[in-house]
Amino acid sequence: MEQILTNLVAGALGGVGAGKSSPTFDLGTIGNIVAGLVGGGVLGQIVTLLMPSIMAAAQSGDLSIGGIVSHAIAGGAGGAILTALVGAIKNKAAA
Repeated sequence: MEQILTNLVAGALGGVGAGKSSPTFDLGTIGNIVAGLVGGGVLGQIVTLLMPSIMAAAQSGDLSIGGIVSHAIAGGAGGAILTALVGAIKNKAAA
């Protein structure tokens, strides 16, 4: 459960950061947060599936700082990537 929360929070922060970094990607505060949550959740789960050692540590209740950091990075990156993609597509369609 902790890794999902870490992914979602980091994703939301990554989405807000990506949205505010460029007007091309900005979806508004709520849009950035929602896109970040979705992107962080999805990419965070993919990283967990691709790295079985992190999943094993999380299931045993022995999640290390390295595991938490990797979830935060994956979630933040996922949130930023999805927000940037959606923002770019939205703004290109509006033009």
